[in-house]
Amino acid sequence: MFTSLPSSLLAAGAPAAAEPATAIQSIGTPTLWALTIGAVIVLVIVDFLITRRPHEVSMKEALGWSAFYIAIPVAFGVWIWQTYGGQTGLEYYTGYLVEKSLSVDNLFVFLLLLTAFAVPRELQQRVLLIGIIGALILRGIFIALGAQLISTFSWAFLLFGAVLLVTAVKVLRDAMSHDDKAIDIGSIKSVRFIRRFMPVTDTYEGTRLTVMQAGRRALTPLALVIVAILATDIVFAIDSVPAVYGITGDPYLVFATNAFALLGLRALYFVVEGALGSLRHLGHGLAAILAFIGVKLVLHWAHGVWTWIPEIPTLVSLGVIVGILALATTTSVIANRREARRELAATDAGESEVSDAERDRAEV
Repeated sequence: MFTSLPSSLLAAGAPAAAEPATAIQSIGTPTLWALTIGAVIVLVIVDFLITRRPHEVSMKEALGWSAFYIAIPVAFGVWIWQTYGGQTGLEYYTGYLVEKSLSVDNLFVFLLLLTAFAVPRELQQRVLLIGIIGALILRGIFIALGAQLISTFSWAFLLFGAVLLVTAVKVLRDAMSHDDKAIDIGSIKSVRFIRRFMPVTDTYEGTRLTVMQAGRRALTPLALVIVAILATDIVFAIDSVPAVYGITGDPYLVFATNAFALLGLRALYFVVEGALGSLRHLGHGLAAILAFIGVKLVLHWAHGVWTWIPEIPTLVSLGVIVGILALATTTSVIANRREARRELAATDAGESEVSDAERDRAEV
């Protein structure tokens, strides 16, 4: 049931850094790869058919599709567990949880972009779908490059760990910053570059990306926001792919967890749109998760050089990630309730001062 890949991906018995790479075991047979990629393409086509006619997504529709896109990877994980064993199933579920957590942070950036470009609500799901397709293609490229890098250079684990640690610091700084999170369209390099060569219309023209204006082909704002989202996809892939390689060394599982986490983003966006701002400590939690996986990768590399250095088991990783997410969610809820009480107290105090002033004037 397993096939060999010419790489030394994150296997527990990885060779020493100075030794040549050896083949590892992967569940990704050609048939399984073909079926999985085919299923992803079918789901993308279904999403395109759904968004063919622009419409505003209702909460009922968003919840239904979100449940569907969560049920698929959960059921697939059950099959993985029963077919390939508990360790492989545990790696799959842990990787999926990491990707789903990172995707929520991606949604926050998408929300800022859609707001900055004033994308009409009936067009938002088409923009999100195109962004998701771009992300799938980029993740596939990064996964292949990552597998090749790891199979060629033993220090690739150290490189991936360093990338995640640097990203964790950046995410933490952004989370602790009290600056306005709004995006200035004029500051986006990809948008500035395109505007140098093509005119842009002032209004949206349905789902059209270009129109004829004054005898010239012009881009619509929809084209610009799609370019901006595709540019952010590159940034997301840089930290997302190494994060999952920190959980499992099987490139098939890395692809499957990425694909399943991304496919449900379109519907999930409309479910959590109003709640994204309430998860004020999500950035802190994601920074902790990225830092933890970064350390895990560094320890894995070090274990290949000095065998006495311990590695972090997948089950421990799952427990830490779940604990961090639970803590971030709980503290966000507590912080929101405290702020609501302070605002209520301030409102009551203001009303009380107004009442006292009116009473004083009445007595005079």
